[in-house]
Amino acid sequence: MPNLKTLNPKPDEPWIKKLGPGLITGAADDDPSGIATYSQAGAQFGFNMLWTVLFTYPLMVGIQVVSARIGRVSGHGLATNIRQHYPAWLLYGIVSLLLIANTINIAADIAAMAEALKLIVGGPVRLYAVAFGLLSLLLQVFIPYRRYVRVLKWLTLALLAYVATAFVVHIPWSQVWVSALWPQLSWKPAYVTTVVAVFGTTISPYLFFWQASQEVEDQLADPLAQPLIKAPQQAKANLRRIKIDTYIGMGFSNLVAFFIILTTAATLNLNGITDIQTSAQAATALRPIAGEFAFMLFSAGIIGTGMLAIPVLAGSSAYAMAGAFKWKNSLERAPMRAKQFYAIIAISTLIGIALDFTSIDPIKALYWSAVINGVISVPIMAVMMLMAVRPEIMGRFVISSSLRLLGWAATLLMAAAVGAMFVIG
Repeated sequence: MPNLKTLNPKPDEPWIKKLGPGLITGAADDDPSGIATYSQAGAQFGFNMLWTVLFTYPLMVGIQVVSARIGRVSGHGLATNIRQHYPAWLLYGIVSLLLIANTINIAADIAAMAEALKLIVGGPVRLYAVAFGLLSLLLQVFIPYRRYVRVLKWLTLALLAYVATAFVVHIPWSQVWVSALWPQLSWKPAYVTTVVAVFGTTISPYLFFWQASQEVEDQLADPLAQPLIKAPQQAKANLRRIKIDTYIGMGFSNLVAFFIILTTAATLNLNGITDIQTSAQAATALRPIAGEFAFMLFSAGIIGTGMLAIPVLAGSSAYAMAGAFKWKNSLERAPMRAKQFYAIIAISTLIGIALDFTSIDPIKALYWSAVINGVISVPIMAVMMLMAVRPEIMGRFVISSSLRLLGWAATLLMAAAVGAMFVIG
């Protein structure tokens, strides 16, 4: 008689304990670079940019569920599946560009965290950048996955700082809901560019690789679990968990994005401050308008979200490289048993730190990172959608027609956003 736990793993576990890859992935989407994008959107266009996070929510859920299902059903991350079923040039092109974009993002996030800490306590920015980068690297290398993932879950609470900030400033709620549901749209280049930036920040390639790989990590961490293509009796509980986890994780992500745009719109935009380039600038501008407490919450949130996002950025690069080159990979493995995997995490993080000591303009670097992310997101999403309907990868768990609709809608949206970026840029 089969083990009941194998048929329905942990059926009585509280729902909050079922949250994992989806929650962490969603929270990591609101990294310091994302906070800068949302702050700029709120400062420049006020409440008329709130609709974007409402619009992208179902699309984000759709594509992330597809990513998670590919990982859990096949037992492999995205890069391994691409290597096994698609041309090598596609795999190496995607992985190379992902590595470049993620490293630039790491540099920008570390710089933002250092600037935020300087705003709070003063002191040397570059020393803080080194400290944050090395701390993140050491945590990933020396804490086993099952313990480290609990640290990441707690770090998601840092994002609540942005929800709290909205409640210490005056919000004209009637105006908010009118603008969010019936916004005044514009075809002016600045408005379209900002919309594209929000879409590109919300739906990012590193999130696809991370969530699929975390599903594999969770499966490997449970001695009773197997890939669903080999153990279909485990499917009902796991596919339901993925759905709940991803809906809540992406909902949390977009809720926080909504409140960042809301707060900066209600404070900066309504007071004529419309030019925000970084998250630290947003915090500084907030201080004289919203008060010390709002400033402290906003600044502390930058640090907390950075500590959450850097491991996801570096980890997704490592998972992609390991899948492409058949390296052993797992955050549960000791560093000496997955040397190449941990080397990518270390190299990405150390280069990110080093970039903060160069004369490279972080704003321009982040712009090119967004361009690269936008360009590679479209083929990655298209390949994911094609993989998700292939029986040799998904067995009988090919995705439903409704999930196909959401996934392809997200893919077409990103293709349109990239096209608009090049036309306007």
